[in-house]
Amino acid sequence: MVDILVDELVIVQPSAHTVAMLNVLVINAEQVAELLDPAALRSNLEDALMAHSAGEASVPPRIAAQTPTGLLAAMPGYSAAHGGVLATKLVSVFPGNRTRDLPSHMGLIALFDQETGTPLSIMDAEVITEMRTAGTAAIAADLCARSDARVLTIVGAGAQAMAHVLAFGKLRDWKEIRFVNRNQSAAAVLAAEARAMLDSKVSIASDFNGFEEAVRGAGVVALTTHADSGVIDGSWVNRGTHVSSVGSSAELPMSLVGVGPMVVDHRGAVTTPPPAGAVEIQAVAPESVIELGELLANTREARVDDTQITVYKSTGHAVQDLAAAQLVYRAALAANVGVSVAL
Repeated sequence: MVDILVDELVIVQPSAHTVAMLNVLVINAEQVAELLDPAALRSNLEDALMAHSAGEASVPPRIAAQTPTGLLAAMPGYSAAHGGVLATKLVSVFPGNRTRDLPSHMGLIALFDQETGTPLSIMDAEVITEMRTAGTAAIAADLCARSDARVLTIVGAGAQAMAHVLAFGKLRDWKEIRFVNRNQSAAAVLAAEARAMLDSKVSIASDFNGFEEAVRGAGVVALTTHADSGVIDGSWVNRGTHVSSVGSSAELPMSLVGVGPMVVDHRGAVTTPPPAGAVEIQAVAPESVIELGELLANTREARVDDTQITVYKSTGHAVQDLAAAQLVYRAALAANVGVSVAL
């Protein structure tokens, strides 16, 4: 018989300090919507965009897993703005969800401590994606559109179109806001909602016989669709108009690429292929595009005269999500909102 000596097994219980570090604040969609103040969001977005353009952010290109009907993208990033924020967004894009009464974009944002990497919060990303996308497009329009632009046309009638109503509605003293969509009855519904939300002095119009009628004469044209080809024709756009495109496919007509200053949320829109870059502007020279952060910092300019057509193309960038997530998290702590979950 052989004796077998076994070392004493010591089980170490996690300390109270370790457990406390792994408490994660979960913030749902309704709470995010309540906490995300549009004015504060704009300020955070501007700071984050300038930090990125100044090299004060670490954001690798977005990656995505493709399925037959959509994709799941990962968007990690760090920004030094507002003391620093570290987070990643997981977002699914399934355009066919519109026929299922589901949002086309859904996701989560995980926020981490920038010093230790400790998970801090998990929050719904749907409202953040909508508001930061429209909010950034509104910043671009504010900087690029002519000062006398008073007619806004919103092309599309989905969640992003409504987000544009909120972000663009008080940007100028609009004389008229036009709504147009392939399904014009959906545009009429959106117009009715906008009429109830905005100043009664603003004329809300949705009775158009096609996109051309709605686009001609507008000072700002905002494209908010999932279209995989150009939804308008460049010949419809007046000289001096600002055109904004936030669609993830190819809604911006090629006839508007290169006609005037091209503004992007990040230069990766032209240097990396989709899903990180924009489909329509892959052939554009990187040095010719202007980052929105550069406009905000006054290191570049877009419009130099009132005859130029300016174009903003959004692809979405992690620093935008970081700016919004940080704002939501701090507001949730201050208001004691959310559910703390021990991992």
